[in-house]
Amino acid sequence: MNINLLHPADQLVMMMNRIYHYGMTTTSGGNLSILDDNGDVWITPGSVDKGNLTRSDMVCIKKDGTIVGNHKPSSEYPFHLQIYKTRSDIKAVLHAHPPALVAFSIVRKIPNTLLSPNSFVGCGKIAIAEYGLPGSQDLGNKIAKEFAEGCDIAVLENHGVVVGSDSLFNAFNAFENLDFCARLQINAAIIGTPRYLKEEEIQLKYTKNHLSMDEFVRNTITSAEKAARRDMCNIIHRAYDQGLVNSIQGSFSVRLDEERFLISPYNIDRKYVDVEDIVCIKRDMREAGKIPSRSIKIHDEIYRQHPEIHSIIIAHPPYIMSYAVTEEDLDSKSIPESYILMRDIPKVGYSEFYQDPVKSAQIFDQSTPIVMVKNDCIAVTGDSLLNAFDRLEVAEYSAKALVFAKNLGNMVPISEEQIEEIKDAFHLK
Repeated sequence: MNINLLHPADQLVMMMNRIYHYGMTTTSGGNLSILDDNGDVWITPGSVDKGNLTRSDMVCIKKDGTIVGNHKPSSEYPFHLQIYKTRSDIKAVLHAHPPALVAFSIVRKIPNTLLSPNSFVGCGKIAIAEYGLPGSQDLGNKIAKEFAEGCDIAVLENHGVVVGSDSLFNAFNAFENLDFCARLQINAAIIGTPRYLKEEEIQLKYTKNHLSMDEFVRNTITSAEKAARRDMCNIIHRAYDQGLVNSIQGSFSVRLDEERFLISPYNIDRKYVDVEDIVCIKRDMREAGKIPSRSIKIHDEIYRQHPEIHSIIIAHPPYIMSYAVTEEDLDSKSIPESYILMRDIPKVGYSEFYQDPVKSAQIFDQSTPIVMVKNDCIAVTGDSLLNAFDRLEVAEYSAKALVFAKNLGNMVPISEEQIEEIKDAFHLK
């Protein structure tokens, strides 16, 4: 789905629905706007339930200042207009109050996006805007000042966050990345000391280009492959809705046979990815007209070395990642289910995972189905897509429980004797 081809009113409804239902704002909080090609601004209404907006609720502020709609525009529309006047490159503005970013706003700090490469690259330049009365011209002036100086995101003192971008989807993606980073920094500080990347380390990952691959044309698609594509989309949607991946990050694959596998596409919104977006890989060729995930090489190498593995998921869940950005270990010996599905989880160095896929693939075996990559991701394997997804869910739930437990006392792990009992009962090697 190309959201930019939708009418501005429909885009506003779609994105506010995502923001509200993912707990990033409240019934009365937050506002979005789009500057269309005619110079008109479409904006969410004031004093209307954010959980039940329709396209007819959206308000249009015409170029001449005339307001058209069934409601009044958001009370904070002045700063939207001032941002558009200040920056000709900005065509969409997003304002919301997710708890983690509000926490930063009330201590008047900016999340450190050097925790992960995706956050650093996805957020752009961030500034703090001085406090101003909501809806006032003063607040608009203070926000516009920061955007005039080149910021892409402004953290508002004791308020929330404002994001400007060239499209509403790109604004949402930057917002999602910063909220993830804020939650990650908070959780990492609970369990240990966060480790931040250097900018040159981040460039190591982002100098990685797409593989040069020949294309092949599909003539037929079996029913089994169609089912696999459907199942992949369902799991990708579930993973997104549970916050295990974000809009354009995280990769999923399923082995079809000895020479073919399916993989998620590059830069397609995980919320709406569909069966025709999934990319088939045959030997070293890609399905014509499609771009696979940039992590394709590690997926391919794992399948080459491990015939018992039939699915791989690479994700960035916030609680697991709090262990990836600290020196703390994610101990799978918390409850029996965790150990059964997770087993031992080694942690490998940042960027090594992708720079040497042959060596990285060798780490996986039956007792090591999951590998954590410092400051980057977690890679989960399984004998089926559902098995890999179950492992990912259990790993995130376990990490969340351990973060919560940190404030209660020291973790008491399952003993080695109990681990051996679990291995015997569940036939684990």
